[in-house]
Amino acid sequence: MSKQQFMQQPWSNWMKGEGPDSDIVISTRLRIARNLRHHPFPLLATDSQAEEVMTKVFALNQNDQLKQRGPFEAIKMEELSPLEKRVLVEKHLISPNLAEESRKGAVLLNENESISIMINEEDHIRIQVLLPGFQINEAWEVGTKIDDIFEKHVNYAFDEKRGYLTSCPTNVGTGIRASVMLHLPALVMTQQINRILQAINQVGLVVRGLYGEGSEALGNLFQLSNQVTLGMSEGDILSNLYSVAKQIIEQERAARRYLQENSKIELEDRIYRSYGILLHARIVESKEAAQRLSDVRLGSDLGLIKNVSTLGLNELLVLTQPGFLQQYAGQKLTPEQRDERRARLIRERLTEPRLS
Repeated sequence: MSKQQFMQQPWSNWMKGEGPDSDIVISTRLRIARNLRHHPFPLLATDSQAEEVMTKVFALNQNDQLKQRGPFEAIKMEELSPLEKRVLVEKHLISPNLAEESRKGAVLLNENESISIMINEEDHIRIQVLLPGFQINEAWEVGTKIDDIFEKHVNYAFDEKRGYLTSCPTNVGTGIRASVMLHLPALVMTQQINRILQAINQVGLVVRGLYGEGSEALGNLFQLSNQVTLGMSEGDILSNLYSVAKQIIEQERAARRYLQENSKIELEDRIYRSYGILLHARIVESKEAAQRLSDVRLGSDLGLIKNVSTLGLNELLVLTQPGFLQQYAGQKLTPEQRDERRARLIRERLTEPRLS
């Protein structure tokens, strides 16, 4: 796939909505942070040193084992416009940090966008696996195999006591961050979410917004991930995340049943009201779009709205973001123009036969 196709295509593998527990878990992400021994970490590296790292990683793109996971397209950040980098962030294919970094950053992307290998982000290498639904172990299986391929050909920065060395101390040890993106509207509506978030912080996990650290939990979407990488094995980290996520999934389902049994009319009114607004509105701001789409998704999951697909709703998560709206329009837009185009795009997508 060409660079331009990555920019123009809103669909990614993680949007399929076909994975386990996909009514609540939008996607699962695994990220493995690694650095090369005898090379300054990206924050301290000169442009020429960063270029040397990029060249070494790009050379691995020709490895037969890695090609089996691809093929991968190599994209340098310096070749992208700010808008193009924003689109990749909105599709969760690169981090905001890589998009903002002016050094020799790059990414290797496979065709269905389930694997992205970021180069010269906060660390030299960040292997990311992004799968639909609740697939923590499956993501780890893919990620660790890619990590093994790299470790055969480059010398990682590793300490016998501390484990894998990283730029940020919170990633030292295993270097892995696993996360699940959860849609939790019923827990928010029943005002249970704050109690759950407080309990999560006590078991070595953290909750962030749609785009990770520092981002807002728009549209009742929360990213649950491990906070500890040192002193625990990979298996323990993944097992802890899995068990806590499973409990939250069950609590969200229980909250949905409670709303259906005790607030049926109010619930249906909220869902159909949001659906009606999105079908007819001429101006929609991004926050309102996220909330209304969350209501429609809940209605679809509960069987109240039958003509909207999960894939279509997941696409709209990306398509309605500022970067993609402007990429789609082929020009820079004012906030007012984005609000108008967002409303038009949602109307068009919700009434397309292919979403049925």
